[in-house]
Amino acid sequence: MATYIIGDLQGCLTELDILLAEVGLNPSRDQLWLTGDLVARGPDSLGCLRRVMALGNAATTVLGNHDLHLLAVANGIGKLKTADKVSPILQATDSADLLYWLRHQPLLAEYHTDTANAEADGFVMTHAGIPPQWSLEQARQAARSAETELRSAHYKERLAQMYGNEPDFWRSDLSDLEQLRFTINGFTRMRLCHQDGRLDLAHKATVSEAPEHLVPWFTLRGDHQDPPLIFGHWAALEGQCEMPGIHALDTGCVWGGSMTLLCWESGERIATACPVYA
Repeated sequence: MATYIIGDLQGCLTELDILLAEVGLNPSRDQLWLTGDLVARGPDSLGCLRRVMALGNAATTVLGNHDLHLLAVANGIGKLKTADKVSPILQATDSADLLYWLRHQPLLAEYHTDTANAEADGFVMTHAGIPPQWSLEQARQAARSAETELRSAHYKERLAQMYGNEPDFWRSDLSDLEQLRFTINGFTRMRLCHQDGRLDLAHKATVSEAPEHLVPWFTLRGDHQDPPLIFGHWAALEGQCEMPGIHALDTGCVWGGSMTLLCWESGERIATACPVYA
């Protein structure tokens, strides 16, 4: 049995299939984990959704910002961006099933082995990371609360309410709506933060290009006793993160970089080069 983790697909089905063939993924014994953003700017978002959904319990994915935007577009809330190539999903005969399945995926997922100390032998995965203010338990609680809302009968209202950059700091007196927006932003859009942990959602640059007062979110988690954290989202990092126990896996496939697979048990990384799709 092996556990394989792959960064953002962004609709790049050919590259996904190359990696899965290279490791010989066997869904009856192996597990595939994905960091979210299954869809958007690559050539076959529909195929990516179908492939991952068909793996059933052998696959675990978290929601990314592009996944959530697709759900909003499908429900008449958001507008398609020029670069998005998700129209085939909306027109597919199985569109309703695919979107229902996507909406029921988690914001935070945890892998653990069957040992007495599961956290020590496993990992936590979100699309963008975990906000510096939160302990892992707070992150779990926030994720479960937001997931409940996104799976509820009033999910369309919640999708409409998720847009916006505020609040940028978690406080106990935030309204339910503010908590939902902060949670979604923290798990799916976060890159840089102020030194006090406030989110900065305006800058998408590399670390070297960021304003001096902003730092990567993961540099501010030193006070937390985290298990290994795995995230995607930040293609500009090119998979490089020097913080021990934190693994960046978005290596910019859709931008002409590569798609990267990490074997959890061995620590080996395998990458396949990609053309420029976006």
